Amino acid sequence: MNRTVLQNKLLPQLKRWWNQNGPLNPKALQQISVSRFAHSNGGNKKLIFRQMFHNETYTYTYLLGCPITRDAIIIDPVNDTVDRDIKYTKEMELNLIYGLNTHVHADHVTGTGMLKEKLPNFKSVISRPSGAKADMFVEHGDSFMFGEQVVDCRATPGHTAGCMTYVLPEHAIAFTGDALLIRACGRTDFQQGNSETLYDSVHNQIFTLPDHFQLYPGHDYMGFSVTTVAEEKILNPRLTLSKEKFVKFMKDLNLAYPKLIDVSVPANLKCGEISRQAVLGSEQILNK
Repeated sequence: MNRTVLQNKLLPQLKRWWNQNGPLNPKALQQISVSRFAHSNGGNKKLIFRQMFHNETYTYTYLLGCPITRDAIIIDPVNDTVDRDIKYTKEMELNLIYGLNTHVHADHVTGTGMLKEKLPNFKSVISRPSGAKADMFVEHGDSFMFGEQVVDCRATPGHTAGCMTYVLPEHAIAFTGDALLIRACGRTDFQQGNSETLYDSVHNQIFTLPDHFQLYPGHDYMGFSVTTVAEEKILNPRLTLSKEKFVKFMKDLNLAYPKLIDVSVPANLKCGEISRQAVLGSEQILNK
């Protein structure tokens, strides 16, 4: 779908927003996305949905629950906030059964290991190509359920070799991890990252979702919380480039070495197990 067609699809939304709220401000497109109800796609099936934030690493964690069975999943939990997540889950009277990681994280330690210790029936989930330890592995094209809710798995490698985007088609939402961020994307210079692969993943697996689908990223550093397929097709400054220009752009970023990568990656390959073996003797981290 070309740029002109997409702009024509967004214009009616922008006009409605203008009529209801007056002149657009820099957050207008973001607010248009937020105004949709993520827990319903216009049908009878509802979804309990909460977006939570880890301040130190700018990581989003997502809690999704089935209002009928009360079964729930959590996406990209952080070890520092496990107690918060369990407390909130209990307050909502939800039964947390799965913890999904979108990939092996380099900037924080996953909370799935601690959740397994505190919740006996809880299982960790990650993509098989990630090479990480988990209770359940998923691959491209797989689907699974929690309660009456369906989760589809779309492989979106490139940031890492094992990145997975989780889609709830009945609610028109997808969780993209670090593959696609709001107006950006994940870096490709470590963990088997590959710029060409990431470009293809986003264009073939995320941008092929319907334009109105809401996209929830693994991180945000600018204060945004959600975007849409249509917005990113038009407004993402990196992924609207040609593949050749995108590869060059990513190569020229010269990003700093992630501060916690030497701790996080070994631990996350073992489902969040922080041990001297996992971090190769990093005493400073272990003794905090």
